[in-house]
Amino acid sequence: MAFRSVLSVTGADHSDQDVRTAASLCAEVGAYLSVLVMSPPPLIMPSPPLGDGIPEWPRQPAHAIAALEKRYRQIERFSHDTASLEKTSREIHKLLRATWRCYDVDIANCDQVSIGEAVRQRALCNDLTIVGPALLNDIDLGPLVIDGSLFDTGKPVLVVPKGAEAALSPRRVLVGWDSRVEASRSVREALHLLAGAEEVRVALVDPEATCTGNGTEPGADIAAYLTRHGARVSVDLLASAGKPVATVLAQHAIDTSADMIVMGAYGSRRLRERLFGGVTRWIVGKPPLPLFLAR
Repeated sequence: MAFRSVLSVTGADHSDQDVRTAASLCAEVGAYLSVLVMSPPPLIMPSPPLGDGIPEWPRQPAHAIAALEKRYRQIERFSHDTASLEKTSREIHKLLRATWRCYDVDIANCDQVSIGEAVRQRALCNDLTIVGPALLNDIDLGPLVIDGSLFDTGKPVLVVPKGAEAALSPRRVLVGWDSRVEASRSVREALHLLAGAEEVRVALVDPEATCTGNGTEPGADIAAYLTRHGARVSVDLLASAGKPVATVLAQHAIDTSADMIVMGAYGSRRLRERLFGGVTRWIVGKPPLPLFLAR
């Protein structure tokens, strides 16, 4: 399925580079762009109410003053964040009017607990979510966006690290394959990209030839599947030599001049920080290549 609707999530204090990247990708394939600008404020917790519903007043004057000052700072911060979101939204509107006209921009000023749900609602009605370098570098917002767009929707995510030349019509694609459900879903979601590529290399690291799992001829089944969908496929069986799988795949991507890596996202929702950390560790010291993830 071609990508006709793309979601880009950015923070109010981020640069506009992530939005520019998403707009460029949408222009390449004629897709609609939805931009969500987020700035999570601190939680504003009400004072414990008394039996009649009236908030309890601290017994000591100093405590009362401190509580009022804290609440005032929280409300002031919330108002400041809303103003910042609106300012960023206007700037993005101005940017996109000059570069790509098929778009909308929305803002969400919500607490940490609600970020994933706000992203999920929008990702459900888009084909792909773009995670650019600014969002990838935001340890507060980034993991929650990954959680909402990837774990809670079944939709794919394209991670674009700093320095990467992203494209939704890559010429050479490396697929990390291990016969697991997540890998199968990543291939299914990327079928349009893979079918249109000049070369698709399916890489298996230390595969075992068995009647189950990878089969008696590792990689043959997924190669046949992709071929039936029009992809030009070759299979590479790689030895890890004790190195991490991510390192082996990254080096193979360099050796084969890949433009994109497609792979499954593993782990449970409970481990979203570990997944996000894994993605960021993948980026550091690795070739600046777009990483297409699905689960």
